[in-house]
Amino acid sequence: MEHKLHSIRRRFDRSAKASYDVHARVQRVMANKLCRSLALRKQRAGATRPHLLEIGCGTGLLTEMLLRDWPDAVITALDIAPAMLEAAERRIRSKVPSAVANQRFPVNFRLADAEAWAAQAEPLSFDLIVSSACFQWLASPQDTLRHLRRLLRPGGLLAFTTFGPETFRELHESFAAVYRSRGLEPQRHGLTFLSAGEWQSLLQHAGFAEARGESAIRTEGHASVSEFLHSVKATGASASSADSSRTLGWRSLFAGMFREYEERFPAPEGITATYQLLLLQAEVPS
Repeated sequence: MEHKLHSIRRRFDRSAKASYDVHARVQRVMANKLCRSLALRKQRAGATRPHLLEIGCGTGLLTEMLLRDWPDAVITALDIAPAMLEAAERRIRSKVPSAVANQRFPVNFRLADAEAWAAQAEPLSFDLIVSSACFQWLASPQDTLRHLRRLLRPGGLLAFTTFGPETFRELHESFAAVYRSRGLEPQRHGLTFLSAGEWQSLLQHAGFAEARGESAIRTEGHASVSEFLHSVKATGASASSADSSRTLGWRSLFAGMFREYEERFPAPEGITATYQLLLLQAEVPS
C-alpha cells in the first residue's frame, strides 16, 4: 500500500513540474461541470460562511473555481503530491489581491493522503466536500466514503466527478485484441473505473441519505496513439500497469496495440479517445 502511494505521489509530482495544465482539457471540463452542479447549493448557503473541503486539488483548477463561486468560504484543499500543492498555491496567489492574501490567505493547503487524513479528521467539520477527477485513485472507496460522511455536518453535501468504465474504451479494446491474437487472456491496463450505479451503492452503504449520479460521454481527438498516451501520462495516469512480462513482451504488446488502435479507431485528426465523465452528489440528512 505504501509503495503504491509513493508511486502515485511521484507520478503526480512529475506531472505538476511538467505540463499537467496543458494536457488537462478533460479535467477542466469535469471541474466546470462540478461547479455548475453546485449552483443551487450556493443559493441555499445564502450569507453563511461555509467550510469546504477539496480532495485532490492538483494544480488548483477546481480550487480557483471554488474561490470564484464561494468567495466567503473557508476552504481546505488536500493533495498527496508536494509539487501539485505548490502549483495550486501559486495559481491562487496569482488570483488573490495581495492585501486580501496578507490578511487571510483564502485556502488552507495541506499535504496529505486524503484517505488516511479523513479517517483521523475532526467529525462534523465541513458543509461541503468536493473532488474532481480524483476518486478513481481511492484504494478503499467504501471506507473513505464512510469517513467523509462522518466529516460532514447535518445537511452537508459530498459532490465529485470521476471517470466511468467506458473511459479509454478504444485503448482497452486494442490491448485485448492483441492478447487474443496471441491466444492469451486479455489483461487490464491502467485503472479500473466504477460505474455511476456502483458509486451510488457505495454512497448509500456509507450512510448518505440520497445519492444522485449522472454520466456523459466525451470524445477527444489526438494526432496519434503515441500523442494520446503522452497526454494521459502528462496528467498523472498510466496505461501500462498490467504485468505482461511473462507472457508477451512490452515492445511487442505496444506495437500490436498501436496497430489495432489506428486500424479500429481512426479519426480525421488521427485517433479518438473516449472519456466517460461521472458526476455524483450525496447528502447527509439535516
